[in-house]
Formats: sequence, C-alpha cells, structure tokens
Amino acid sequence: MKENMTLANGTTIPTPGFGTYKICGEGARDIFRTALAVGYRHLDTASFYENEADIAAAIKDSGIYRSDLFLTSKVWKDEMGYYSTKDAIDRSLNRLATDYLDLYLVHWPRRDLELATWQEHLVYTWYAMEEKMRDGAIRAIGVSNFLPHHIDVLYEHGNFEPTVNQIEYHPGYIQEETVQYCKAKNILVEAWAPLGRAKVFDQPAIAAAAAKHGVSPAQICLRFAYQNGILPLPKASSKERMAENTDFFSFTLDADEMAAIAGMPRAGWTGLHPDRPRETVTD
Repeated sequence: MKENMTLANGTTIPTPGFGTYKICGEGARDIFRTALAVGYRHLDTASFYENEADIAAAIKDSGIYRSDLFLTSKVWKDEMGYYSTKDAIDRSLNRLATDYLDLYLVHWPRRDLELATWQEHLVYTWYAMEEKMRDGAIRAIGVSNFLPHHIDVLYEHGNFEPTVNQIEYHPGYIQEETVQYCKAKNILVEAWAPLGRAKVFDQPAIAAAAAKHGVSPAQICLRFAYQNGILPLPKASSKERMAENTDFFSFTLDADEMAAIAGMPRAGWTGLHPDRPRETVTD
C-alpha cells in the first residue's frame, strides 16, 4: 500500500486494509491470494468470520514474510470473559498460523443485549487482552462497534487504552460524535463497510465528485474516509475492484466536496447498533 497510519502505541498500520467479512468457504483462499498479490498487507478478520485458516493458507502460498503483514482478529460476543477470551486468542493464533497478532479487538461491547452485567464481561475480556499483549501475543489492542459510553468503561477500569475503534463508517453514516470522541482520545477509527454497501454511489455529492475527479464512486468514499483521518477496510472479490480500492491517494477532495459528502442524508446503514436489536433499513 502507499500509506501507513500510526497507532497511539507507535505501531504502524498499512492503509487501506482488506476487509474479509463473509469471505469464507469455497473460493475464499483464492480471493485472499489475489488480495495479497494486488498488494494488500493489512488483513482484517475475526473468529466470527470463520476464515482465519483460509487466510493462513493464502499467506503461506504467497511467500510473503509474516513481518511484512498486519493481521487483525477479534473476540466474538460468546467468547467474552477472562479465560474464554484468552482461549479465543490462542485459537485465532493457531488458525492464522502465527505466534502474534498485530491488532486484536473486542468485536462488540455487549455479550448480550439483555445482560445487565455487560460491563463486567467487557472489563474481564479487556484484562485478558492486556495480559496477552504483555506476553507478546498481541502488539496492539482495541475495540469494534463501540460508542463513547462503552469506551469509557475501559478508561475507568483498564490498564491500557484502546488504540483502535472499528465502526461502520461511510458517506451517509459517519457517526460524527463517536469519531470526534476517538480523535480526542487518540484512538484510530477504522471504517468497516466504507462503501456503504454501494447504496450511496448514486447520491449527488458522490456522483458529482466522482465525475469531477475521473474516479469511481467507491474511490470517493474511500478518499472521504482517509481525508477524515479514518482507515478504510474495503472488501472485494475481483482483482480489478481490489486494485481500484487501493487507488485513492492520487486526488484530493476539496472543502466543499467534503462538506457536501458529510452532509448527505442517511444512506447505506446496515441497521446494526451495539445497544439495540438490528433494524430493518431500506435506504
């Protein structure tokens, strides 16, 4: 990739990353091999994705040194808790055929939406991650899908501060309050679904910027995130789309374009929220 970002603990992280959610089963290894051949060196996975072993196989086939890669995984809701998180980390390390992870995240803040003691489960999950980081099995720790009040729990009880918050972020759903909170805390925001499920491509602000710069709507979405200091994690299955999704460094959106995109109506939201059941959305 052409750029790196730097976490609060000094760890460098290649930009963009390659999102791997729902890439599993037949054909997954070929997709990961292609992504590595295109030039991706940052792969974002999770135990929930059930593709860690396929990623390991693709890395082995690529011949790329482990030290040249950035691997992220996550602890799933039903793995939360002190001992179960430590076991989950060991399983991810085994499936990924590596002795360390560059970044490990709490996938969602609440083990169960109905669980009154969710904070306790979160804190003990965090303690397990801190211990694994001290032991050298993890280089950096962070969170995913957290709002400010979830992160506050870790600041109150944790020994290490989160370095990353991976959230749904794209034109039409920019979660400004959470982004500004993270920036104030020196937490890098990563964007999953940075293309808004392609639901935003026909929005006037996106279409106009794409036409002006002679690039695709997807590249506009990725550049918008990048200019806001956010690391995008696009995913794709074709070599052409993978390459296109790395090529957003050669142009710059001006202030008016950034404002127009930021002011778009809600579009492309998945309906997922960390404190509520999933909503059905049509935009």
